Amino acid sequence: MRQLPTTGGRGVRPRTTFRLAAALTGAAMMTTACGGGSGDSGEVTIRFSWWGSTERAEITNQAVDAFEKAHPNITVETESIDFESYFDRLSTSVAAGDEPDVITMGGAYPREYAERGVLLELSEVSDHLDLGALDEKALSNGEFDGENYGVPTGVNTFSVVANPRIFEEAGVELPDDDSWSWEDYAAIAEEISAGTPDDVYGSEDPTQPDTLDLYANQHTGQGLYSPQGGVAIEPPTVERWFGLTTGMTDAGATPSASMTAELAAQAAPEQTLLGQGRAAMKLAWSNQLAAFREGSGDDLVLLRAPGETTAQGTGMWLQASQLYTISKRSEHPEAAAKLVDFLVNDPRAADFIKSDRGIPANPEIRAHLEGDLTASQQVEFAFVDRMSGLVDGDFVIGPTGSTESVDLLQRVNDAVLFGRQSPEQGAKQFVTELKNAVS
Repeated sequence: MRQLPTTGGRGVRPRTTFRLAAALTGAAMMTTACGGGSGDSGEVTIRFSWWGSTERAEITNQAVDAFEKAHPNITVETESIDFESYFDRLSTSVAAGDEPDVITMGGAYPREYAERGVLLELSEVSDHLDLGALDEKALSNGEFDGENYGVPTGVNTFSVVANPRIFEEAGVELPDDDSWSWEDYAAIAEEISAGTPDDVYGSEDPTQPDTLDLYANQHTGQGLYSPQGGVAIEPPTVERWFGLTTGMTDAGATPSASMTAELAAQAAPEQTLLGQGRAAMKLAWSNQLAAFREGSGDDLVLLRAPGETTAQGTGMWLQASQLYTISKRSEHPEAAAKLVDFLVNDPRAADFIKSDRGIPANPEIRAHLEGDLTASQQVEFAFVDRMSGLVDGDFVIGPTGSTESVDLLQRVNDAVLFGRQSPEQGAKQFVTELKNAVS
């Protein structure tokens, strides 16, 4: 494995070959989907890209080292960068016809790039990529129009990450997350802010597309998008949301508009208020728990989102954390497929990656890991297991253009929080611009 230079990314730690050797010794007798190095022929080099922290880069590179040991004729050049820069760089490389062979995707990007003809339909490499053991619901995250373009790295769910220490310092009990409403969430956040130092808040501003999707599902039965590929959310729903969040800002439950705008540009978990130990609650993905815990130094917990039992229906869902996809222009699609197969099906990869990219979608790999989980992973595994019996299972992948929702919502949210627009005006602008983006 050779780590390629990155632009604007965070540094990658050197490979730790002595740890790799120990892990491989322990796994040597295991039967894997890749079948060792048998069947490989010819020296090839492929590229593999992903986004994330320095820690993610380190463990992924260790898994790649294990793959190269199993397939000595395949060299993998790895590329990692921060999330904020990742898809801009991918867009540039795709436009130049120079995208990696194995591309990590997320959100609506897999569908968007599949519809643009960038991604390989995975049945073409089925002899080298076994998807039979993966959860069917997880696999649906990579299926569009009856064809499969992505393999789930793992499963997670959107949740409230909470800091019990701050709750205790404020004299506030953790909520019953089977019964609380969004109004309860706002009131609890306000109470915590009032009972803690000025630089500590009950909640970070919860506005982001995933939260709005969840909120809309709870209140109308439809999220941001329709299964037909259009925009489903209506301005009145967004207006109610902005009414809730501006009220929280005005009450001091969340930070000022200027601080919220500043935090929006700092995506790393350790840079958030929750990751700094300065917020009691944040809406975030369950697989970020370990990073938030490490940043804050606190034993954070996962809570069911507000409103799941107090609105018209549930809004939470299980989602593939990320998807591994293969470039349709790859010169070595079989080698790329073998790498993906190794990452999702082989215990030697799981020993390094664990739940960093979500709870593994392969039940056999989950069983392999259960005896060696960290405290954070135990919390995450238990929460996903609990939510799997409570979510409705519906998941609508955003259409082409929906990836613009992050920047659109951030811009409108800033305008609303700073008072340049009313919640009604902001809601109408967001829905109009989102429809324009996906039309």
